[in-house]
Amino acid sequence: MEIRQLNYFIAVAEERHFGRAAKRLHMAQPPLSQQIRQLEEQLGVRLLNRTTRRVELTAAGQALLDRGRQIVNAVGTLRADVYQVGQGATGVLRVGFSGSATYGVMPPIVRRAKQVLPGLSLNLHGEMLTPAMEAGLREGTLDAALLRPPIASQDIEYRIVTREPLILALPSFSALALDRPVAVHELQDQEFISYPPESVLYRTTAGLCRAAGFQPRITQVISETSTMLSFVAAGSGVAILPASVRALQLEGVVYRDIEQAPEVELAVAWRREDRSSLLQSFLDVVGSATKDLPNRTPSPPGS
Repeated sequence: MEIRQLNYFIAVAEERHFGRAAKRLHMAQPPLSQQIRQLEEQLGVRLLNRTTRRVELTAAGQALLDRGRQIVNAVGTLRADVYQVGQGATGVLRVGFSGSATYGVMPPIVRRAKQVLPGLSLNLHGEMLTPAMEAGLREGTLDAALLRPPIASQDIEYRIVTREPLILALPSFSALALDRPVAVHELQDQEFISYPPESVLYRTTAGLCRAAGFQPRITQVISETSTMLSFVAAGSGVAILPASVRALQLEGVVYRDIEQAPEVELAVAWRREDRSSLLQSFLDVVGSATKDLPNRTPSPPGS
């Protein structure tokens, strides 16, 4: 029995007439009658009682109609599902992202993915540092990552999605919490709360302070951006962070611009050898979701 034969039989059973069924199927009546006879021979039962004016279903025919509809619908759904998978519109994608990306690019990316790829399930891993995401991509535990270049591995390809200036987070009671930009040299007596030494932002902060003539006095090393800001609110020190963290308003924390602040990049990265349609669909989502974000500067892929 073939799906084609089932479709022929269902049309005849529903129309109760070979002529109308043939018209519905856009075929001549004699070939349709022949296909139904072949189906009956294959099954070894009579499916239809034919008269000159009407076609009636036998008990076997009614059973085949009921089950046949289910089978045809299931096959149609299967075809659609397979097509969606092939087009990269459904499946599971494991995505890592940095802590500061939580407040900037991730909300529009997740929102856009839900709109255009409803069959895509994002398995998200947040508050990760770039080295850990690089390792996850290389080892295959991550499919994509929103991280901060540079990237050491030649096996990873990336594309810049945003550039944003660094800002200062400080306790609201700090003497520097005036409504004005802060010069880096004004921070030489401050205690710093920082990301771990292997992070890009740690190296950027240290380099910024050294250029201003001092070594930052780091008293707290914290991986999670939200926890870092909680320590700032508690008065444990100041932190230099990407501007997108302004979206996280925390009592006791104020944000101030930094004079001549450098910009940091955020990139979407993936294994160079991964050419799956699911990944490509996600990269398209990232591109469309971030194209109108503030401070975005498009960039060609890097490595």
